[in-house]
Amino acid sequence: MKFESILEEVDSLGPFQLGLIFLLCFPRIVIPCHFLLNNFITFTPPHHCDISALDDGWALRNLTPAQSLAVSLPVREDGSPQSCAMFPEPQLQLLSNDSDGARLPTVPCQNGWVYNTSIFPPSLSTEWDLVCDKKSLSQTLGTIFFLGVMVGSLIFGYLCDRYGRRSTLLVSYLVSMVFAVSSAFANSFSMFAVLRFLTGFGISGITISTLVLCIEWVNTGHRSCISVIGGLSWTIGNMLLAGLAYVVSDWRMLIVTVTAPLGVAVVSWWWIPESARWLLVKGKVEQAQFYLDRCAKVNKRPKLSSTFKLEVLSDVELSEQQNRNYSYLHLIKTPKMRRLTLISGIVWFGVACTYYCISLNISGFGLNIYLTHFIYAAIELPAKILVYFFLNMIGRRKCQSGTLLLTGLCIFINIFIPQGFWLLRTLVAILGKGLSEAAFTTAFLHTSEIFPTVVRQNALGYTSLTSRVGVSVAPLVLMLDNVWPLLAQIIVCSVAVLCGLVALLLPETLNVRLPETIDDIEGPRKTHNSTSVTESQQ
Repeated sequence: MKFESILEEVDSLGPFQLGLIFLLCFPRIVIPCHFLLNNFITFTPPHHCDISALDDGWALRNLTPAQSLAVSLPVREDGSPQSCAMFPEPQLQLLSNDSDGARLPTVPCQNGWVYNTSIFPPSLSTEWDLVCDKKSLSQTLGTIFFLGVMVGSLIFGYLCDRYGRRSTLLVSYLVSMVFAVSSAFANSFSMFAVLRFLTGFGISGITISTLVLCIEWVNTGHRSCISVIGGLSWTIGNMLLAGLAYVVSDWRMLIVTVTAPLGVAVVSWWWIPESARWLLVKGKVEQAQFYLDRCAKVNKRPKLSSTFKLEVLSDVELSEQQNRNYSYLHLIKTPKMRRLTLISGIVWFGVACTYYCISLNISGFGLNIYLTHFIYAAIELPAKILVYFFLNMIGRRKCQSGTLLLTGLCIFINIFIPQGFWLLRTLVAILGKGLSEAAFTTAFLHTSEIFPTVVRQNALGYTSLTSRVGVSVAPLVLMLDNVWPLLAQIIVCSVAVLCGLVALLLPETLNVRLPETIDDIEGPRKTHNSTSVTESQQ
């Protein structure tokens, strides 16, 4: 007997599962807040060199503030003062209209910087002067955080299978909360970077444990629904981040604010059940029966103990254990599995890298960063809804390839739109953001349908790892703007297009029977003529 048969007896999507989903989706709101927190805590407002040391008591005394800047700082082509250079001494001749300071010698800022905080509040960058030659430090914070997420995915994935989903979830809550709040009180960049790494490490456990718990308490037919709900919790958290960042101006308090829901999550953890499927795999039959009886009671179904005996659960235990005797090596042992593994890894890298390069680049469109971030997050709602219609209309493969190719097209178009046309640039960028989110949503469903049941969890773990690599690379790609302003956009566009073309090599899974074993992959796959598969995907 399969575990899904027992779930049907106690109801595979009743009040018990809905309550569990609610309890697990609430802390998931914290995940996008920390993933995209760098957009606000490292934002650098307009700045220029501090010229107070140039005034030796008379040189600038009789000049207006605008004239003092004019004789002390070189200017850009648009007439604004340069951010990272100054004249070694006041150039009073520049006050005459026929003088040109383009060829005058300059030096790096000697006495720090002056920041324009009239519009944007002080940030981590302004507090520790992470500008000019130290600008890359603030940008690498994103990579440091995502490296923590990547390491955490590997370790918490093991802990989740070794010690259970519920226990691992509590550890993740506590680790994330402790290190996130501690980072708000860091007194140096080095300490903050280490604490951000550890915060990412802890949050990865929340991502893994909540997803697995939700999936293992519902049957196959409801898993796509669960993925939609999980995606909506991400979008809600992403939208809330823009509002919280606007209201909470201090970057340290912002970190504490977006972490606060984890305190509620720790309290609600006491009502979260362990995965009965995992308990059976580990031979803890009586504990599995306890949670299944609780599920039946909440869903107003007869208790499992009155229908099934412990011997029946033990048979399920053996069946589940047999399905778990697979490892990551089985993803590359056979030719077709190797091909699927390689292609899906490339696609996931491209999806994640493209999504985060767009999400982390919210300046330069003429709107303030709060409004841009909110619009970027809000566009994900219709994107998630529309993509699920198209998935059943044109298929998974065309959706995966099409969303990536169109995302690359939006980035390509924006390369040629002048900076002055900020409204048009913003609209194209928002469209690209929605398409990149649609690509992410498609990837989750397509991957779960491509790989066979016996290695599906391993496959999702592998693609999660490749996506974390793409996420970690994204902040580094954006740093290439310092080399050439268009270089980052060209690279992101190329990645989206190439990975979109690679996605065409994946098999179509619309109305195709889900593979159960590796032999189903290596042999011909058959079309399922009944409506059960289609219904299970909706």
